[in-house]
Amino acid sequence: MNIRQRWNESCRKGQFLNAFLISLVFACCIGPLTVLAQVMSSPQLDKLVLPTLIPRVLLRKRVFFLAKRPVPLPVMNRIFLVALIGWSTVALAQPAPETYPDDPASIEQPGVPKGEVLKFTFEQSKIFPGTWREYWVYVPAQYRPEKPACVYVNQDGIQWKAPTVFDNLIHQGQMPVTIGVFVTPGRVRAANADKALDRYNRSVEYDGLGDAYARFILEEILPAVETHKASDGRAIRLSKNGNDRAIGGSSSGAVCAFTAAWERPDAFSRVFSAIGTYVGLRGGDRYSTLVRKTEPKPIRVFLQDGTNDLDIYAGDWWKANEAMERALTFAGYEVEHVWSEGGHNGKHGTAVFPQAMRWLWKDWPQPVTAGKSRNQFLSDMLLPGEGWQAAGPAAETPLKEKKSGRDVPGPGGTRYALINSQVRIYDASGTEKAVVRGITGTDLVVAHNGNGYLLADGPGQRSRLYLIRATGERIQVDDRLNGAAGIALTPDQTQLYALESGTHWVWIYQISPDGTLSSKQRYGWLHVPDTAEDAGAAAIACDRDGRVYVATRLGIQVLDQLGRVNAILPVPGEQTTQLTFGGADSKTVMIRCGDKHYRRTLNVQGVKPYEAPIKPATPRL
Repeated sequence: MNIRQRWNESCRKGQFLNAFLISLVFACCIGPLTVLAQVMSSPQLDKLVLPTLIPRVLLRKRVFFLAKRPVPLPVMNRIFLVALIGWSTVALAQPAPETYPDDPASIEQPGVPKGEVLKFTFEQSKIFPGTWREYWVYVPAQYRPEKPACVYVNQDGIQWKAPTVFDNLIHQGQMPVTIGVFVTPGRVRAANADKALDRYNRSVEYDGLGDAYARFILEEILPAVETHKASDGRAIRLSKNGNDRAIGGSSSGAVCAFTAAWERPDAFSRVFSAIGTYVGLRGGDRYSTLVRKTEPKPIRVFLQDGTNDLDIYAGDWWKANEAMERALTFAGYEVEHVWSEGGHNGKHGTAVFPQAMRWLWKDWPQPVTAGKSRNQFLSDMLLPGEGWQAAGPAAETPLKEKKSGRDVPGPGGTRYALINSQVRIYDASGTEKAVVRGITGTDLVVAHNGNGYLLADGPGQRSRLYLIRATGERIQVDDRLNGAAGIALTPDQTQLYALESGTHWVWIYQISPDGTLSSKQRYGWLHVPDTAEDAGAAAIACDRDGRVYVATRLGIQVLDQLGRVNAILPVPGEQTTQLTFGGADSKTVMIRCGDKHYRRTLNVQGVKPYEAPIKPATPRL
């Protein structure tokens, strides 16, 4: 029996409520048009006395729909049924209100000491010059100046009923005594507000990658907070230990919080992220990739989002948060997530904020530690417990200035020396064999067959690449590199890599039997930070398995033989300018960051170009 037959049978038997329910359910499942096509054509509809549900006077009198004459009952039945089905369909299609239960910690509780909230303004920023902003400082009742307090920093001012939550959780011992700092984004105020808009700095400060906002908080806001006192005269003292600091926010404020911890894990170890903007506004979409490639950092992250979050031109917030959660899990981070069906608002974030604080501060003061990544490429390189160590003075490392006074070993104990504008070649006894004059070299590598490849300054930003034979013969093999910064031979010595400091490319050449170069192409692709227009590649080396190590602005980017960055090793200081393998077994990477030197032992062995070529294993395609 089809839907029409069931409806006719119900009407014939006087089961009018049943007929109505059949129509309503069918309307919700299949659609009102299908229902109307069957119902409106039924002869039984004329027998249904729907007007009994409404005062009959409205249906039978001329006033109904301003009709000039009474409306026949069968017509009224059809009109009423159409309206009823349409109304029910629209009503059932409306989303349910987004509500969440209150955590008891979000409600003021009797007998719980209340902290105070102080309000200030800040307009002396050197990092974001010209900006004006407000910020609030929550000081818990239990705080004593004798012991610097833990810190929670929140973007976009006070959210999440945070002062009440802090009152309750501190009182219950579920989080440490914590001073909250709630900062609004900056504005460059218009000279005349009646005629011009302020410049709103929120996206610049929050959505951009890089360390600017972290420095702003650490170097400007937190020191400003410590100049104030509580209303009872207590001096405000904040812990400088990153394990004692958390940071959070919603939407762009959330990605801002993550960026601050990502750039400065030594300063922020705990992150609360609600409806985070990990999408393509100013680079936040890169994080799910960078997290997977980069050596894990000591950060704990709590993520919140909903399936009905934004899906607009910049990306899908919900899927982006899922991607972040999966990336953090893959990379070994301690990450917790709470999903809902909510939209782009603070309702669910407010509901779960107490849960997030309990989780982020669990087991404090035990330090947050870095986890173990499932990135096999990264795991194969690293040794457990081995990190960067400060090295001795330059004399104790093989790192020396590139342009002068640099010796490069050659085969059979020979030596190639860059001295001023010359390349001097010495045999194993130290006797000078040849001199190449008139070249200011910046990098030199010597193969097992005695052929050397020299980078030299050219006109403007151009660099030149020369083949230097053991006899002292000089052949220019390329003059179209843009600020070349380093060269390296592949382990089998059949190809040559060359870096450009002004781009994000690693070039590759095929080495011909006579030592000349051919088949030049862009090969390696490097990540570029948000704060620069190039990768800042400065030095390059290879290991015996064919991995390529490039010193860049983001740290040591490690590429496979196909030119793909598989891993990134953060460095402890400024940008790395020099890199080489050293030690007796060539398993120690040595770098120079500014005027400091560091070393790290890896589970790989560096290539010594002057030794016999090595054919590495075939790479995975």
